[in-house]
Amino acid sequence: MFSLLSLLSLLVGSSSSSDGTAILIKGGTVVTADSMRRDTDVLIVGGKIANVGRGLAAAGTTVVDATDKLVMPGGIDPHTHLSMPFMGQETCDDFYSGHVAALAGGTTFHIDFALPVEHDLLKGFETWRYQKAEPNAVMDYAFHMAVTSWSDTVSEDMKTLVERHGINSFKYFLAYKGALMVSDAEFLEGLVRCKELGALPQVHAENGDGVARGQDIVFNEMGITEPRGHALSRPEVLEAEATARAIRLAEFVGTPLYVVHIMGETAAEEVAKARFRGSRIIGETVTSAIALNDTVLWNANFTEAAKYVMSPPIRSAASGAAVKAALAGGALQLLGTDHAVFNSTQKRAGLHDFRLIPNGVNGIEERMHVAWEELVNAGLVSPMDYVRITSTEAAKLFNVYPQKGTIAVGSDADVIVLDPTVEHTISAGTHHSRMDTNVYEGRRVRGKVVTTISRGRLVWHEGKLTAEVTRGSGRYVPLAPFGSAYGGSALTTSKKEAKVGAKAKAAAKTAIERLLDDQQRKGKLHSEL
Repeated sequence: MFSLLSLLSLLVGSSSSSDGTAILIKGGTVVTADSMRRDTDVLIVGGKIANVGRGLAAAGTTVVDATDKLVMPGGIDPHTHLSMPFMGQETCDDFYSGHVAALAGGTTFHIDFALPVEHDLLKGFETWRYQKAEPNAVMDYAFHMAVTSWSDTVSEDMKTLVERHGINSFKYFLAYKGALMVSDAEFLEGLVRCKELGALPQVHAENGDGVARGQDIVFNEMGITEPRGHALSRPEVLEAEATARAIRLAEFVGTPLYVVHIMGETAAEEVAKARFRGSRIIGETVTSAIALNDTVLWNANFTEAAKYVMSPPIRSAASGAAVKAALAGGALQLLGTDHAVFNSTQKRAGLHDFRLIPNGVNGIEERMHVAWEELVNAGLVSPMDYVRITSTEAAKLFNVYPQKGTIAVGSDADVIVLDPTVEHTISAGTHHSRMDTNVYEGRRVRGKVVTTISRGRLVWHEGKLTAEVTRGSGRYVPLAPFGSAYGGSALTTSKKEAKVGAKAKAAAKTAIERLLDDQQRKGKLHSEL
């Protein structure tokens, strides 16, 4: 049955007056994570998928010709930072410009990170939802919540956010010492609380003490001030160490763990090894990790080099290739962006000190196109895998599947049409972000989203945003706890699925409980002998 949060979300969607007119997508190849159906039509009514099949007809519909094109679920970006204050600046994309960029690039739903306000989680959520997002949003969105300290109040607020406000994931930083970073003790408390609530814990995995030491060595001892110092001070070993430590602590507690923006080969290896052990570890990488390499940080032009500064840093070409292979092969599960954009003027805050360059790159508009070029055109994944990596996996993990992340009767009408033959060039001159640079500048891509439909509204078509794109028309989507990482689902479709969920919960024992079980088995065996 539907969870209460999912049911409420569907009711809100079905009663909305802004869910567009009826649309009939004709004759395309409909691609989901598990099927491809050629010469298939999709009928959209009232913001929902009403029918999928051949030879559909409906009077009074807007017809979109998808002949020789691919019809896919809209992209879901699980990792964005819109209107985020950071390092003395605020990201220059707000929820309007960020959403406009997303829709133009084929992303129809994203999960942004809300930060506590003065360590107050509820105040942070209210600020992000009601002040930053609601007045400006033009597409569906949800939130993760960052936890940057620990107390009984924080623990109680996490419960309130899960039960009353539709938050089902919490992020912990093992980096940014003196700002966002939590201690191992605080991280452990957070893991335990997430497990109790059925929320998915997330981690930014870099060793914060190591980064602080690395910055001191590179800046003060070596005298390097340029953007390359950023990469030098945060080597891959610090990402791998923190990833391994976070995973082991999650295994100790017996909880799933979602590792965000994996940039390096060795961090990806830690996720792969943990999954091989049977641990419920999810690895997210980002577009910049699979498409860029660290040579860009050595550019003598500060503006050019600084635009690539993000954390963890962009790695070597060899490391990036390994991360891309891990994503294509299933060792990593999904692709986000970590879209956190600062314009060239904002980046110049670190002109003489790389430690002061605001961290972040673009990607919310480029992800779907770059991923198609790097993964599908390169022959590394099928179109079905592409849908899984860019949409379906996120929908399942954050418990909004099958409302989103697929094309099925009853699902939200978040649909894109991609023409695999159209070539185009990515550029700051044509993108929709407020950022005045673009880390994919000049990249030639074959395959373009020519139509985007967001909750039944035709919002991007024939190279233009439509009149349906209006401030405040976006919708907050509450997310229920106990998603796929816990073996659950917002919609339990069969007894078999319910059985799988119960089995997963029974298996979620702490390391101490597992050790005790093992000792009890050995004791029983000894007594029988």
